[in-house]
Amino acid sequence: MRPLHINNLGVISHSNADELMRVMQSKRIDDEIEDTILVCQHEEIVTVGPRARNDGISPPRGYDTSSVDRGGGLTWHGPGQLVVYPIIKWDKDGESNVKAVIAILEEWVISALAQLGVEGRRDTRMQGVWVGENKICSIGLSFLRWTSRHGLTVNCDTPPGRVEMVSGCGLGQDTTTSLAALGYEITTEMVLNALISNAGCLSREISS
Repeated sequence: MRPLHINNLGVISHSNADELMRVMQSKRIDDEIEDTILVCQHEEIVTVGPRARNDGISPPRGYDTSSVDRGGGLTWHGPGQLVVYPIIKWDKDGESNVKAVIAILEEWVISALAQLGVEGRRDTRMQGVWVGENKICSIGLSFLRWTSRHGLTVNCDTPPGRVEMVSGCGLGQDTTTSLAALGYEITTEMVLNALISNAGCLSREISS
């Protein structure tokens, strides 16, 4: 098992979380801290990754935005969404490329959802975790010396229509949604507890 420290930040602005991630990534690279999972929620904001900027994709009017350096396009953040930032040095067998790391994180979320009675899956349209034909988990990472920051989101009981209006790269509106919109009564706390219970997924190789 990979030793992990889990730090629940509660509700924190995205800018403050981003600053903290950069500091902790540097400390992890220098082995000043162990692998750490930052857990939080953000006030509503849409982060815009390089893929969205390159393709000229922007969120609808009425959304605050922030440019980020993680992989991917547009990601909605806000109430009812669990945000998980792994500050991890990926130096174990089976962690030698981005695809492998993404697969490990996907399997972690899929296992946690299964514990809650939700069948999650991968989809060839985009990385992340899907339930049926809808995407409920987005994943986007940034690496420095093979240590990650940024991470993943799980949409639990987000405000109706807000995440659905934000079109991801190559995905239409309403493709990304929440567990509540799909009829599941699952809170961010329930998902966090399930992720903690399935943290062993972060220490083993996942086939993809």
